[in-house]
Amino acid sequence: MNKYKVDQLRNIAIASHGGVGKTTLTEALLYLTGGVDRFGRVDDGTATMDFDPDEVKRKISINAAVAPVEWNGSKINVIDTPGYSDFVGEVVGAMRVSDSAMVLVDARSGVEVGTELVWKIVDEYKLPRMLVVSRMDRENANFEKAVESMANVLQAKVAVAQLPIGEGEAFRGVVDLIKMKAYVWEGNTGKKYSEVPIPDELAGKAEEYREKLVEYAAENDEELINKYLEGEPLTQEELETGLAVGFASGSFVPVFCVSATHLTGIQTLLDAIVALCPSPASMVAAKGTVPGSEEVVERKPEEGEPAAALVFKTIADPFVGKITMFRVYSGVVRSDSQIYNATKGKMERLGQVFLLKGKQQIPVTEAGPGELAAVAKLAETTTGDTLCDRDKPVLLPKIDFPKPVLSMAAKPKAKGDEDKIGQGLARLLEEDPTLSFTKDAETGELVVAGMGEVHLEIVADRLKRKFGAEMTLDTPRVPYRETIRGTVKVEGKHKKQTGGRGQYGHVWIEFSPLPTGGGFEFADNVFGGAVPRNFIPAVEKGLREALPEAGPLAGFPLVDIKASLYDGSSHPVDSSEMAFKIAAQLALKKGALEANPVLLEPIMKVEVTVPEEYMGDVMGDLNKKRGRILGMEPSGRYQIVKAQVPMAEMFKYSIDLRAITGGRATFTTEFSHYEEVPANVAAGIIEQAKKEREKES
Repeated sequence: MNKYKVDQLRNIAIASHGGVGKTTLTEALLYLTGGVDRFGRVDDGTATMDFDPDEVKRKISINAAVAPVEWNGSKINVIDTPGYSDFVGEVVGAMRVSDSAMVLVDARSGVEVGTELVWKIVDEYKLPRMLVVSRMDRENANFEKAVESMANVLQAKVAVAQLPIGEGEAFRGVVDLIKMKAYVWEGNTGKKYSEVPIPDELAGKAEEYREKLVEYAAENDEELINKYLEGEPLTQEELETGLAVGFASGSFVPVFCVSATHLTGIQTLLDAIVALCPSPASMVAAKGTVPGSEEVVERKPEEGEPAAALVFKTIADPFVGKITMFRVYSGVVRSDSQIYNATKGKMERLGQVFLLKGKQQIPVTEAGPGELAAVAKLAETTTGDTLCDRDKPVLLPKIDFPKPVLSMAAKPKAKGDEDKIGQGLARLLEEDPTLSFTKDAETGELVVAGMGEVHLEIVADRLKRKFGAEMTLDTPRVPYRETIRGTVKVEGKHKKQTGGRGQYGHVWIEFSPLPTGGGFEFADNVFGGAVPRNFIPAVEKGLREALPEAGPLAGFPLVDIKASLYDGSSHPVDSSEMAFKIAAQLALKKGALEANPVLLEPIMKVEVTVPEEYMGDVMGDLNKKRGRILGMEPSGRYQIVKAQVPMAEMFKYSIDLRAITGGRATFTTEFSHYEEVPANVAAGIIEQAKKEREKES
């Protein structure tokens, strides 16, 4: 592959709703530029970009994949991203290292749910973007309707840059409104196309849309706007320069059209990418901080600058090892050298640096500014880390990945596989920052959290395929707790006489409630040596040891309780630390039962970002889930609903919310506090817990 200067590079991420043809379009770009010998197809499992076994099996993209496309003296680094919302983390990582975005919209369906979600991500990164009406060859394709939905749903300032010649099976070419030329494709190879006169039936519309493009080109330059207002025509060069400036600033969004399966409109789309999309050289310098300080430093996209690169994706392979993919922002990253991981504070040894084309590795001696490259077998580096010169370290902003929304309990299929599952998940976590897992200290369960059902199913598949560990997924147990509402004084006596030395411990303890979050408090109020000083720590220890299973209702941990030891007695021979520990635990068992015990449940703070038209349904559903609505605040076209909801009702909320809103809403949760369970709900929980304990015993 040729070496390209920084101003010859283009980094563009392709995103959309699932099934709109991103991977097929990327395959077409590769095929028609000579990047691959044959046109790979998703349905046949031959796509260059969908090479993961899970992608081949399910016929959907799961990972973001990179492909360099060479066209007219430029290199376009295309990142093909998944469309399914469970893999939105891959879209976030891709957008973070791209300089522009291409959002596909289906010619039949117009803007769909997934399109709205990726549009929000593109907005967050403030990327210049183009819209492409894809699958123009499909029956009932309607270009104008698709463009209308872009303006209405995305509220985008769209500017039609191409008109289709024909629609559906009749789609055979495009009118390029920037050059004011028409092109028609012949045959089915996609390689043969020719310039033709603009069809008469499109001439009027072409002039109308062209005028709008001229307006957008002029408005970004004072000289051009004066020329435009005075009625002088812009030269072709002025038009193209003005449009490139306007595109980069985000003042308008150009719209193109293609059929990737019929290989129609691909070359003109490539021309537009090269002409409009900014190169890394024209981007502002990357800003970061000096490790351990607040000092902000800049790294310009130049080879002479100190090296700075951001890791945006990791692939964990048990056979090949870990592959680390990164974007170079400044300087040069060389093969067989050393580089400093500023995030971890460790030096890393680089082996062969390579470019990726799907899974194919293209070895290079170095990767300069703007390049998307990769290296294998780094020891410490993970996604989001900054690699740089040790002498001039910098920390680039990390990638803000979405938090997991669906939690499931992972149970081993085979006995003794717990460690294998834990180790495998730790490796998968390296390549997937939207995955998390924890061992719940209270329930003893391994809880795996991800972006949805399909995401967790694929995690389970990968765990089995890559690490030979099988797990089943189930609803996690809720970490309920118990506390008391009353104050009682109780006696605890442990007296045991055997042939030799006996056991004797005797205490009087007052148990009283503490405020929520108070935990456990022990007070020594003994006077006159009724309980010898050396046994008092044993009383406290006995109580603390018993608390995790001392709940009198269902055996859940007992919390927010104060124990005041105020009396007791001892035996000069038979008393021991063990005897007083047991006596204290007997007192706790009795006291907790008599002091008006109640069940507590964890309450989550929930924020749902939802389109206004679904507000009523979402709030009604939260109320059904025993949620309390705390308030709402507007966020553009969306509303953010804030609520508190019991954890027990939230485990499958991502599935419910997707069903209610058609996938248009998102949500976040975090633990808030514990609260008393209503009596009618508590009865069922207590009954269920007793059944489970009986089964275990």
